[in-house]
Amino acid sequence: MSSPAVLAAKAALASIDLSNYDPEQSRLMDERCILVDEQDNAIGAMDKKTCHLMENINKGLLHRAFSAFVFRPSDGKLLLQQRASEKITFPDMWTNTCCSHPLDDFETEKIEKDQLGVRVAASRKLEHELGIPPSQTPVDEFQYLTRIHYLAPSNGMWGEHEVDYILFLTADVDVTPNLNEIRDYKYVSKEELQAMFDDSNNSFTPWFKLIARDFLFGWWDELHKRRDSNGKVVAKSLAGVADGSKVIKMT
Repeated sequence: MSSPAVLAAKAALASIDLSNYDPEQSRLMDERCILVDEQDNAIGAMDKKTCHLMENINKGLLHRAFSAFVFRPSDGKLLLQQRASEKITFPDMWTNTCCSHPLDDFETEKIEKDQLGVRVAASRKLEHELGIPPSQTPVDEFQYLTRIHYLAPSNGMWGEHEVDYILFLTADVDVTPNLNEIRDYKYVSKEELQAMFDDSNNSFTPWFKLIARDFLFGWWDELHKRRDSNGKVVAKSLAGVADGSKVIKMT
């Protein structure tokens, strides 16, 4: 029997007009995401527009994604971004450093061994969204932690349904924001982030809230506990802190 994701991939509908949205964000909706089943097995590819329509998500259409968390080595603060108003899904919300997708459009981003594809995609999108030079985000410096499977509506028509790879990176980075992607950014401590969560004036992406609720603060504590001999936090010190072999379904 086929899984819901496989059945949805066969029946997905893409008939929607994007002419009322930002032209650049509409163009990016033509990029092709990697479709997966509930165990993160690749089953095909489909454009972002199709993947993010709730009509398809509600049938089970599922794609691969990543959430990158960049920490400053000296003080362990996390770089956050606030999504631009132009974004089609989850505009104006605060979230982790960068969240996006490995694409079927690039052969290297389809490589699953050692999560190479999502690492390459993370470096590419950190440059695209925050202007961080790829030389500051070496692919082999990302620490993979685990994968989560979640579903989150955005605004009725749009939403997310992803198997999301969580990647940590500790690096000093130069940020030159792409204002079509992000409207603001800041570094925060664990305590400062908690204060932001407690302030009802702030809104956050659902995946970021889920990751923070169940994982982030504990891993953040471990980062600080495992500082190197120079007193810096090192993402690679978290190797083995989580079971990355299975997809964790979150609600």
